[in-house]
Order: sequence, then C-alpha cells, then structure tokens
Amino acid sequence: MRGFLLDRAKSFRYAFAGISYVFRTQKNAQIHLFIVVVVLALTFWLSLPIDEIALVFLTIGMVLGAEFFNTAIEALVDLASPNHHPLAKIVKDVGAGAVLVCAIVAVLVGIILLGPPLLTKLGLIHA
Repeated sequence: MRGFLLDRAKSFRYAFAGISYVFRTQKNAQIHLFIVVVVLALTFWLSLPIDEIALVFLTIGMVLGAEFFNTAIEALVDLASPNHHPLAKIVKDVGAGAVLVCAIVAVLVGIILLGPPLLTKLGLIHA
C-alpha cells in the first residue's frame, strides 16, 4: 500500500511539474491564466447560479487543457523533427488552431453567461 501511495505522489509531482512548465514558458498560457483570474472574479462577483459556474469551470478546463495538449504536441514534434518539415508545421498549426477554436468558444460562453448579469450590475440594462 505504501508503494502505491508513493507512486501516486510521484504522478502528482510530475503533473504539477508539467503545469508549472506550461505556465512558466508559454506566453499564451500566461494570457489564458490572467483571463481565468478575471473571469472567475466576475463569475463570483456577479453571483452566477451554480450550473453557470459549472459551465465556466468546464470552459476554463477546455481552454487550458487544449493549451497543455498543444504544448506537449509542439515539444514532441520538436523532438521528432528538429529540422523544419512541412508535416511538422501542419501538426503544430493544427494544435494551435485547436487552442484558438477552444478560446473562441470560451469567449462566446463568457459573453452568454457573464454579459447580461454584468450589464445589469453596471446599470446599463434593466433585468
């Protein structure tokens, strides 16, 4: 049992090292993290219902997960193909495109969920 727990602790340590790597080295991930802080602050300031809070968290997870997968894909492509290759470019471009699609969807979700209550709280529209 002790060995099992130590192996799980190592797994978490590796995972946290990966998270740390992404946020330390990837400028877009740093931008995403800043936006996450702003969105979460707005989410709780606006007192969104619990189901909408869940959607906000799912959307955040989607974007950050895509960013993490993209970083892993880029590192793997660089390892496998250190020289420029047209297929390596396609892989990297598609990974970046996946992150962009997720980010666009996140913006739309944010507008739908945060827009009306924010405008109401600011007194720009009446409920």
